Amino acid sequence: MISISHDRFATSRIELSESALRKNIRFLQKQIGTEPLFSSVIKGNAYGHGISEFLPLAEKCGLRHFSVFSAAEAYKALSSRTQDSHIMIMGAIEDEELAWAVEHGISFYIFDPGRLHAAVQAARKMDSHAQIHLELETGLNRTGLAGAELESALKYIVDNRSHVRVKGVCTHFAGAESVANYLRIQNQIERFNAAVSYIADKGIYPELRHTACSAASLIYPASVMDMVRIGIAHYGFWPTEETRIHHFLRYQNNPPRRFRNPLHRVMSWKSRIMSVKHVPAGEFISYGNSYMSTRDMCIASVPVGYYHGFSRSLSNLGRVLVRGRRARVVGVVNMNMFIIDVSHIPGVERGDEVVIIGRQKSLHVSVGSFADMTNNLNYEVLTRIPPDIPRVVVP
Repeated sequence: MISISHDRFATSRIELSESALRKNIRFLQKQIGTEPLFSSVIKGNAYGHGISEFLPLAEKCGLRHFSVFSAAEAYKALSSRTQDSHIMIMGAIEDEELAWAVEHGISFYIFDPGRLHAAVQAARKMDSHAQIHLELETGLNRTGLAGAELESALKYIVDNRSHVRVKGVCTHFAGAESVANYLRIQNQIERFNAAVSYIADKGIYPELRHTACSAASLIYPASVMDMVRIGIAHYGFWPTEETRIHHFLRYQNNPPRRFRNPLHRVMSWKSRIMSVKHVPAGEFISYGNSYMSTRDMCIASVPVGYYHGFSRSLSNLGRVLVRGRRARVVGVVNMNMFIIDVSHIPGVERGDEVVIIGRQKSLHVSVGSFADMTNNLNYEVLTRIPPDIPRVVVP
């Protein structure tokens, strides 16, 4: 019987660059200092990079703390780690999953009294303690404890000290990546600090204070406390163009000779040409009549489509790289393939590499270009790449 792996059958693959990740971590640690704990945020399947592949890579690069959104992601992270790394759940975990988290030393956010009570009950049954992070409501108005709920939670913690360990106290900012939210963020920092003092007055001293995401850690030094939760930046992307500009404006009085982007894209996405054919002038290409050849053309099919995260809105707009040249998408992006115009690229043949995201020779295609053309955030483009596309680590 012939045995071929799933990866061998895949029509495209994601490459994760170890050297790029190391450079990003080095840059970010230079910005925040070496004292704060660096928590790698791997929610959304590690922002599309793949938890199973990215987490061991991040451990190899020295990271030992990982933040996920849900118990399901925590389970995948736990199954993927190669070191004794800590896992923290920032969002969804059902009451019946709390005992599992306690058993495996996974910490989780507490943002309502009900979860706190359930966590203590689960820990008591196991004769253990729940590791919790108190999420405070400071102005995002999403999840978090404030007012009477916070007071009640603190009293419950004091009364059940033997079954609860307050690992951290935290909050999340309402858009630190935009200058439009500057005053709102400053108010949140002030409210957070006041709440931490209030918690201390109750005799509770969390091990870690953490508020900063990627954008906040780069823009608001006061938000960098005992731990930072870094997501998009350590994958090699600026949270927004504003964040990037803010970084380079630091050098306006003493500009370097060359402005180099200190963030390096960890992900590349590649496929191969499936077929090449010639189309005479005056013919429609692909479904419908959105594109008609105005001249004799040479076109190539790429076995990636909107099912794979290559958005249909890239029809007649997208660009990829073939043989070191840019090739534009012509016609409608199909479920499982799109068509490119290779008339201007000599010698294109079946099996040639197609770079969807990444570099080929002197040119590159960025995730940002996808975001601009599809009116999506780069976060959306990344997390919509299906998890079943193989991810492989490269130097």
